[in-house]
Amino acid sequence: MPVLKIIRSRLLHAVFISACMVLHLYAQPVVSREYQIKAVFIFNFTQFVDWPQTAFPDADAPLVIAVLGDNPFGSYLNETVAGEKINGHPVIVQYYNRTEEIQNCHILFIALSDPQKSEQVISGIKGKSILTIGDSPDFLKRGGMIKFFKRKNNIRFEINPAATKSASLTLSSKLLRVAELFDPSKKS
Repeated sequence: MPVLKIIRSRLLHAVFISACMVLHLYAQPVVSREYQIKAVFIFNFTQFVDWPQTAFPDADAPLVIAVLGDNPFGSYLNETVAGEKINGHPVIVQYYNRTEEIQNCHILFIALSDPQKSEQVISGIKGKSILTIGDSPDFLKRGGMIKFFKRKNNIRFEINPAATKSASLTLSSKLLRVAELFDPSKKS
């Protein structure tokens, strides 16, 4: 009889572990294909932007990609940059819920639903060498640097050169050639 109890106990334990694993898989947020593509774009931007030396506290400091607000990337952004280095700097991802948490980052994806708050964030980091990225319709008008948008089911991006210049960021001509350039004098 004790052998039957041991088998039953182990069987129940295995069923419990299996159920927990299934629940864990269902609890993982599903990242849309759109944000998987945007994650790859964001990583690729690191290869076409030059930050001033003062943007890194030392030669071994990481290049930090940050997400402010709701994280639309799930774990995909972390997976995209895992083990990568740009000019000797390891690439890492950090997540912030509040503007006050932003310390030292190089790319900031602003995922706030309130455009006024996005504008406040952009104003608050003015003068810092942080590449700001977003996907709200008026992101560039509010001072953002790169805005994602969709055209014919393709992810495209538009760059605000004046904003990048004011942050002392140098964009590669290769990046500028494939982007649309924001003209503040044009009405959208």
